[in-house]
Amino acid sequence: MPGFSNESRNLTMMTDLYQLTMMYGYFRHGMGENQAVFDLFYRKAGDTIAHALAAGLEQVIEYIEHIHFAEVDIQYLRSLNLFDESFLKYLGELKFTGSIDAAPEGTLVFPGEPIVRVTAPLMQAQLIETSILNIINHQTLIATKASRVVQAAQGGGVLEFGLRRAQGPDAGIYGARAAIIGGCVATSNVLTGMIYNVPARGTHAHSWVMSFPSELEAFRAYARVFPDNCLLLVDTYDTLNSGVPNAIQVFRELRERGYEGTGIRLDSGDLAYLSRASRKMLDAAGFPSVKIFASGDLDEEVIWDLKAQGAEIDVWGVGTKLITSAGTTALGGVYKLAAEEVDGVMEPRLKISENPAKITNPGVKTVYRVYDNATGRALADLIALADEHYDENEPLTLFDPDHTWKRMTVSNYRLRELLVPIFKNGELVYKCPTLYEIQEYAKTELASLWEEYKRLHMPHVYKVDLSQKLWDLKQGLLNRHRAGK
Repeated sequence: MPGFSNESRNLTMMTDLYQLTMMYGYFRHGMGENQAVFDLFYRKAGDTIAHALAAGLEQVIEYIEHIHFAEVDIQYLRSLNLFDESFLKYLGELKFTGSIDAAPEGTLVFPGEPIVRVTAPLMQAQLIETSILNIINHQTLIATKASRVVQAAQGGGVLEFGLRRAQGPDAGIYGARAAIIGGCVATSNVLTGMIYNVPARGTHAHSWVMSFPSELEAFRAYARVFPDNCLLLVDTYDTLNSGVPNAIQVFRELRERGYEGTGIRLDSGDLAYLSRASRKMLDAAGFPSVKIFASGDLDEEVIWDLKAQGAEIDVWGVGTKLITSAGTTALGGVYKLAAEEVDGVMEPRLKISENPAKITNPGVKTVYRVYDNATGRALADLIALADEHYDENEPLTLFDPDHTWKRMTVSNYRLRELLVPIFKNGELVYKCPTLYEIQEYAKTELASLWEEYKRLHMPHVYKVDLSQKLWDLKQGLLNRHRAGK
């Protein structure tokens, strides 16, 4: 990608030091080439991420394709006096040779189920943990936040306006990318627009209006430069007594020249009241097609309330609270060992915790989405061992893994495996779709979910179940642990 590609930035050293110290330990104990399987998944942290839209896979691919330790990296690691020369030589020759399966970007995912599955030599799988968590956690979080904002807008367009408040350039650029996946129609970020071929939008700020002798002169000057895209910010001085009347005057002058005004923007004040009053003024003046844009510390909560109050707003510009995912500052994605080769045999691994929510699911797993054929809607997700196979002509019994008496049996259903091959033995086997193809896919994913699961507050809990075989494996390992074996 021109101008901002991981190809031009070696991100191999973007890792935590303990990944390298563990790698060195594995290396010294002769374990480093043993095959291992790691799962990347997120834990539930409040209603805002009770479901999520997977995002960031394209950047993970770029990262994996260009993993290598440059000489300057080796020199720095040597200066830490932690590693011997044989290990540094290994790092200097390292390339990723493993396999990765993942949910495509835009896939609807739920807590506890693998989003990415890495199968690779143990040292390689350990090295990439930090970077892929960084990428997937961030973009999935922002895509999910954006989808909530878009949902609240109820069909109104949402523009991503967050670059100035993002936590750095990468967060601004990739956050805007993720916001498009979540359903935003455009971004203010010009570089994101260029890299990903998405619309960049923006007109003028209050400083433009303040730079002219009067608001009317400022509006006229802007209309002269952009007659066919004249959107005026009307709240610099007095929205209803100055801004909107002056905008109407300029729109009349544009019409006389053969152009139509595009819109007005409200950035402060009581947006519900001001938008309703502005709509009446515009309509009365003969400009029903002029759109009303709104911005100013908006998020899904504010937008939902404004819609409930009858706000006449067509397009929403959402910045700080979208790009920073205000209210939920981290996804909580983790990367856990699920299986490891011992003496040539792949053995399941189980992390045990005093906190039941942190006990992992062992073994090499995949995820199936169960759809009701009659409605096309998703019924549940089933986490199963990768070697399990199901006949859709046979009834399927699903049960709650914690409350096993809660069961249902479905007959008229179909299954879709969510994880698809991305890398096989170090070779890329997946073609990334365009950003708007991902956005459309995300829309179909969300549309497959019943409305009660998508409520902004206290959504109904979607079923994520374990197969009987996986449940038995997990319980067996827990019992062995309790028995001290």
